[in-house]
Formats: sequence, C-alpha cells, structure tokens
Amino acid sequence: MSILKQLKEYLFISKRDPNEPRTQWMKYMHGMNRISLLMFLMAVLIILFKSLILPLINK
Repeated sequence: MSILKQLKEYLFISKRDPNEPRTQWMKYMHGMNRISLLMFLMAVLIILFKSLILPLINK
C-alpha cells in the first residue's frame, strides 16, 4: 500500500478496501495515526502563520 493511499484513507478522501479484514487493534492504530497527522498539520499551519503572517502584521 502506498503512502499517499494511506493518507487518503486516514483523511476519509478515499474508501478502504471492503475485503480487507478489520480488527479492533487496527481501528485503534488508524485512529492514533489520524490524530497524529492532524496535529502535525496544525503545527505546520501555526509555524507558517507565525513566520509569514505575523511579521507582515507587525510592520
């Protein structure tokens, strides 16, 4: 499975393969991966905001 396909599945952009078995532990793992990915994206947005937008506002 490619990384881009996994990211699409985590962010609910594409559907999972219905024939793939789903266990409770797999659900937990995907949930934690989804949370960590969203936290990373939020941190990147905050860093960009602080480094690009705030200096323009403070001029």
